[in-house]
Amino acid sequence: MKIEALVTLPNADWLHLRQALWPAADAAEHLHEMQSQLAEPERYAQFLARDDDGAALGLAEASIRQDYVNGTDGSPVGFLEGLYVVPEARRQGVSRPLVDAVAAWARSRGCAELASDTALDNLAGQALHERLGFEETERVVFWPCVSTGAAR
Repeated sequence: MKIEALVTLPNADWLHLRQALWPAADAAEHLHEMQSQLAEPERYAQFLARDDDGAALGLAEASIRQDYVNGTDGSPVGFLEGLYVVPEARRQGVSRPLVDAVAAWARSRGCAELASDTALDNLAGQALHERLGFEETERVVFWPCVSTGAAR
């Protein structure tokens, strides 16, 4: 397996894995976000895992967050924004080298901590985070803002 940093577009594999991870967004939205990330390489990083034949197995996207990140002690913090492994490659050791690449990138930018999150109902994601060495620090429920009556 090979881990590669994604630094240019177009990249069909990156787009395909992003669409699998976040299916609610259309291709144009993904491409816009991908371009925005590439424009700020000190703030964002993207890594792709490939098998020996070059097939894309997984994707990790990360950022450097300067704001408060739940469960952390300082700032800046490396943040694992997204992690996806194709179904046929799951539980075969693809996630760990992707997260290791993210951690190394975050360290190189002065981060002492790497954080992540997942939905409360994503039990598989929670189990994966635990296997990767993340520790749960809290559970949060977000509430949408009710209208204040101010003009929009």
